[in-house]
Amino acid sequence: MAGKIGDIGSILRANDYPGRGIITGKSVDGKKAVFAYFIMGRSENSRNRIFVEDGEGIRTQAFDPAKMKDPSLIIYAPVRVLGTDTIVTNGDQTDTIYDFLAGGRSFEEALDTRCFEPDEPNFTPRVSALLDFRSGFAYKLSILKAADAAGAACNRFTFSYTPISGTGHFIHTYAGNGNPIPSFAGEPEVIEVGNDIDEYTRRIWDNLSEDYRVSLYVRFIDIGSGSHESRMINKNS
Repeated sequence: MAGKIGDIGSILRANDYPGRGIITGKSVDGKKAVFAYFIMGRSENSRNRIFVEDGEGIRTQAFDPAKMKDPSLIIYAPVRVLGTDTIVTNGDQTDTIYDFLAGGRSFEEALDTRCFEPDEPNFTPRVSALLDFRSGFAYKLSILKAADAAGAACNRFTFSYTPISGTGHFIHTYAGNGNPIPSFAGEPEVIEVGNDIDEYTRRIWDNLSEDYRVSLYVRFIDIGSGSHESRMINKNS
């Protein structure tokens, strides 16, 4: 419903398995761009991960390398920075977007070359965000998802936003638990964004299911100066 702003804690509590999620928005005081990225896991392989810093971004890494079975869809760089652009995704499409932007092409053009994950029968959506600081602050969210239960085609949706202070948008891979796992549907959820990075980080983490949560990364970026502060939580430590 237009104008309805949800509480991120309540939204997360209502879904015990949103999978991997991206939050983007603007702080209440209008001074900070905000993003958060979290991962969850049902299998031992998915849970055997941590976030580690990697330059201005982060990457996933096996917590116990001896237990890593298949790294193909779980080891990637969720956050990369290119000049004034910050890219956040749930897979190796981060690198595709980075390369296209570096070559003067667009977020949408990059994602036109990618599709949902080949993990039949779930066909996990690829979710992505671009935070653009070339002229103030704006952001986009994208989801690439299967057109049907057989994964016969890929549908691509991009949402572009003019940020509003205290407001953000939340997109995630799954609508809930199940087998196969139902994919996220509809537009990104409108949610509130605070001013305090520690409070906001804790609110997200504390409301993710303890059974499935793996890692969380939150960053607040000063829109005027570009300086930022980040918080990272790994269940495995």
